[in-house]
Amino acid sequence: MYDPTRLAALVAVAEAGSITRAAARLGYTAPALSQQLAKLEREAGAALLVRHHRGARLTAAGELLLVRARRVLDELDLARHELSRLTGLSGGRLRVGTFMTAGTHLLPPALSSFRRAHPDVELSVTEYVPPLGTAAVALGEVDLALTHAYVPGEVSSVPDGVRLEPLLTEELVLVTAPGHALSAGSGRLPLAALDGQPLVSMAPANPNRREVEEALAAAGASVAVRCESPSYAVVCALVSAGLGVAVVPEMMATGSVTPLGIRHLDRAELHRTISIAYRPGGGTPAADTLRALLHGAFTRHSPAQ
Repeated sequence: MYDPTRLAALVAVAEAGSITRAAARLGYTAPALSQQLAKLEREAGAALLVRHHRGARLTAAGELLLVRARRVLDELDLARHELSRLTGLSGGRLRVGTFMTAGTHLLPPALSSFRRAHPDVELSVTEYVPPLGTAAVALGEVDLALTHAYVPGEVSSVPDGVRLEPLLTEELVLVTAPGHALSAGSGRLPLAALDGQPLVSMAPANPNRREVEEALAAAGASVAVRCESPSYAVVCALVSAGLGVAVVPEMMATGSVTPLGIRHLDRAELHRTISIAYRPGGGTPAADTLRALLHGAFTRHSPAQ
């Protein structure tokens, strides 16, 4: 019997076009995902992937299994929805915590799907600056919360009784004004190329600012912070207006309402992991259902990272 986790890995590679991007989407390391795929190939008794210099593509056997894998995973999602209806999701309330980026880009489609399936459940959404959402789950203020952590970065302690479940990982990318010289090219940009550039940065209290500036310094890039803001949206707007360059999560760059040049950096280990904070065994059927919806949406259907 095929393991659904390995089937999801195959689908992610097919959609992302590479093991590295699929691993980032699923919250794995690339070697860990490769091990899952190798086990799936042993189960299938056939090679499923062909690796090449730009990523990976499916073999004929992989394409055949991909069709079945999607059906299996969709059936499992359907089963979760149907079972949730049997557990009393005809009323009650679901309280969700989120931070701004997730509340703008990740949460709305999942809540829309939840509302269509369970129109009688009352929904409330509260914004928290991470890691305050995790604390709100521990205190019972919300049923679950979307939170994040930067790598590298300080590791925050998780309150007793709360579990963090990785949802997706996104790189930090360089954003510039449209037409800026650093935005030209398709390859990864060395951090040293930012030497001498004016930097638009987050406010000093942001957990990611110090790590980004230390990474730039370690690469030999001397930068001067010309503007700062506590909001990534404002940072992107300032960059778009030509006030400097910035290093921001890819989701903020691609979702910016102002035009930007975007370039991936050669330090792909600079990233942000978005997780779901919840109470194992102490959650509600509604919270469990939303968790399943979030995983279904962002392990199989999110854009390639």
